[in-house]
Amino acid sequence: MPERCSECGQKMEIELGFYYGTGYVSYALSVAIAIFNFVWYTVLVGFSWQDNSIWYYLGITITMLVLLQPWLMRMSRVLYLYMFVKYNSNKSAPAPVNKMP
Repeated sequence: MPERCSECGQKMEIELGFYYGTGYVSYALSVAIAIFNFVWYTVLVGFSWQDNSIWYYLGITITMLVLLQPWLMRMSRVLYLYMFVKYNSNKSAPAPVNKMP
């Protein structure tokens, strides 16, 4: 990861441990994907213990989450930055760094 943003000059590592909170964002995204899978699987297939469809659902969801993990990590980092850093469209001056309370 670069030290500064190539567009606005914002420092990427705002403070030590800043990105620890992205774990919570990544978890929320994972839960949202699992709920989305639950809804479409329920509508299209349905759940039943007789045909083991619950295990197919779990297999599909776990496989999706494992394959999407690099994307989830990147998106959680971007969303976390959006929450705490304001974008400065003026390229000549670096963006102000928002200090967390």
